[in-house]
Amino acid sequence: MKQIVTFGEIMMRLAPPLNYRLEQAAQLEVTYGGGDANVAASLACLGAPAAHVTCFPDHQLGRAAVQQFRRLGVDMRHTVFSPNTRLGLYFLEVGASLRASSIVYDRFDSAFAKLDPAAFDWDDILKDAQWLHWTGITAAVSAGAAQATRDAIRAARRLGITVSADVNYRRNLWQYGQRAQDVMPELTAGCDVVVCSQGDAEDLFGIVARADAPNGFASMAEQLRQQFPQIRQVIATKRKTQSASHERIKGMLVDEQGYQETSYYDLTPVVDRIGGGDAFIAGFIYGAVQQRPAAECLAFATAASALKHTIHGDVNLATAAEVDHIVRGNTSGRLLR
Repeated sequence: MKQIVTFGEIMMRLAPPLNYRLEQAAQLEVTYGGGDANVAASLACLGAPAAHVTCFPDHQLGRAAVQQFRRLGVDMRHTVFSPNTRLGLYFLEVGASLRASSIVYDRFDSAFAKLDPAAFDWDDILKDAQWLHWTGITAAVSAGAAQATRDAIRAARRLGITVSADVNYRRNLWQYGQRAQDVMPELTAGCDVVVCSQGDAEDLFGIVARADAPNGFASMAEQLRQQFPQIRQVIATKRKTQSASHERIKGMLVDEQGYQETSYYDLTPVVDRIGGGDAFIAGFIYGAVQQRPAAECLAFATAASALKHTIHGDVNLATAAEVDHIVRGNTSGRLLR
């Protein structure tokens, strides 16, 4: 099986233990994560060959992050190290019951934000790949990161590689003088599979579900496919948040065959919802590269996302057998011996 390649920033995650508030914290647990990298690590745990491409500061923290992802089985040989730069950070406070989880970002002027697009030889990076994945967060970080994403997509298209994206519009990240609405359409046009919510479709592409449509997501997705003919499949999860400790999620898909959805998973208690969307697209890619039917890819992806909510950290540390166990309806959590 050829590699699945992801591109994006990895940050240090700092979080108090359990459900402590940051104001209470006497210590912070250190892990590393980032949307695209979480996809690569989740794929590696599922058993697929995955590589992640990023830029780190050339010091111990950058090397520690590389080592964590290597331990998870991710190929990190294309990492670019930049001197005199810093590693982006985020601080996570895990909520409970009616108190929401919250995140404080400290990522300004990171090594990834200051990367030189010319440092990445995408024809060489993608020569053994079958799939490229990126997120809208990557394009939002800086003009350089957006250009590197553009270069990666163009190389993938030349090489006949499947491209997927989670458009993931983060309004507050777009601070470098270019609007998401001016950058994202060109990048999205080069994609075969897109994760996109109705809200992101309206904000980024001006697409609004028809008022008379019986299914808003299906209406949006069909319009998205018409606007960007390269797109074969539009997928997303629908989340019903009951509390910080209780979520309900289902998967949705639109392709040339029409609309499909899964049943809801009822998730309580939620251990850690960070990375749930990354687990979803990783699961979908895993199914797709195995040439499973679209319905099976969606079922696997949604089960992977559900399982991630039970796992601490950014990455879905689950095997394919564990996800398939959930797909088959084994959701009681009975002790396995």
